[in-house]
Amino acid sequence: MMPFKNDAIVFGILMISLGFVFYTESKKQGFWFKFYKVIPGLLMCYFIPAIFNSLGIISSEESQTYYIASRYLLPASLLLMTLSIDLEAIYNLGYKALVMFFTGTIGIIIGGPISILILSMFFPELFNGAGPDAIWRGLSTLAGSWIGGGANQAAMLEIFEYNPQKYGGMVLVDIVVANIWMAMILFGIGKKETINKWLKADTSAIEELKEKVSLFSNSNKRIPNLTDYMILLAIAFGAVGFSHLGAEYISEFLTSNFEAVADKSSGLSSFASKFFWMISIATFIGIGLSFTKARNFEGIGASKIGSIFIYVLVATIGMKMDLGSILDEPKLILIGVIWMSIHAILLIVVAKLIKAPYFFLAVGSQANVGGAASAPVVAAAFHPSLATVGVLLAVFGYVVGTYGAMICTYLMEYTSNL
Repeated sequence: MMPFKNDAIVFGILMISLGFVFYTESKKQGFWFKFYKVIPGLLMCYFIPAIFNSLGIISSEESQTYYIASRYLLPASLLLMTLSIDLEAIYNLGYKALVMFFTGTIGIIIGGPISILILSMFFPELFNGAGPDAIWRGLSTLAGSWIGGGANQAAMLEIFEYNPQKYGGMVLVDIVVANIWMAMILFGIGKKETINKWLKADTSAIEELKEKVSLFSNSNKRIPNLTDYMILLAIAFGAVGFSHLGAEYISEFLTSNFEAVADKSSGLSSFASKFFWMISIATFIGIGLSFTKARNFEGIGASKIGSIFIYVLVATIGMKMDLGSILDEPKLILIGVIWMSIHAILLIVVAKLIKAPYFFLAVGSQANVGGAASAPVVAAAFHPSLATVGVLLAVFGYVVGTYGAMICTYLMEYTSNL
């Protein structure tokens, strides 16, 4: 009977989990009030499905819920949350978002070779592999994933020709370490005021943007009827359909006409990713509609519906994590943990130096490590109007991912041979 493989059952369990978290988080006294003062609700939305998957109650391997959430609900949520966007206010966020993104990229580039240097002192046999079995070749796929995304990861596998039979171990490290780091980022969101105080961050531009969106929403607030919701969802999912159509056409056009895009070992191969184009098109449709009367749909809660979709996506991302798998490849996972720690330390140091808000640290990191699927999720957790910042930074990740990962890999090859 278990694990449950029927997606209707899995989706039901995920929705009950989300409902449970929101219900208990709304309590203003007692155990749950104290509990959520320590553990953010968003982290629980992520962690409860991870526990269900780890205990064998649901199966992430056979479920399509993540695919449905990331391909249907994510683009819809991005459109709904960008309808009321204020581009001038986004621009006023300044240079710190880009600084933190590229700091995260540099953290991944130098983190790989440093983690090899550290572990080679204790486990030199780990780095004895030669030819396709050389560990630096496998770690190149992590660099691709943690700077860009899946397309960049595939490019690294193609370029450096790691042994496909051992590739599963690298995928495991990617999932475990990236998910642990995302859990820590989500935990930090619940403590953002304390963190910003420690960073001595200037959050005025972010607060101004949130205030503008809230004022606009309140000034247009009205009681919605069924027609309002049907038109809103028609726009949202119509845009999802158009995004998929556009993504397929653009991807096929580029791969058919440009050899550099079609070649999986090319630095431009990420532009063949349909997911990349789907997310980009949905975001740009939302930005375009923000200049029309469609922005008034914020008055009936467009961004709230978008947030519901985002929370479903968070639950499906959490479901992919198997807590028991942490013990399967301990040495490889240790490399990943040291690597991610260097990325994190560098981000914290730079954020402290330039007094960047935690928002830029969190989103700058996830635009690298998580890519287009999780950067908007983390950004929207601060405020729905900020989701676009996550998308735009994730696009940078796709663009620089392959080149950054190649630099990292050559450094790892050098340190492996010392």
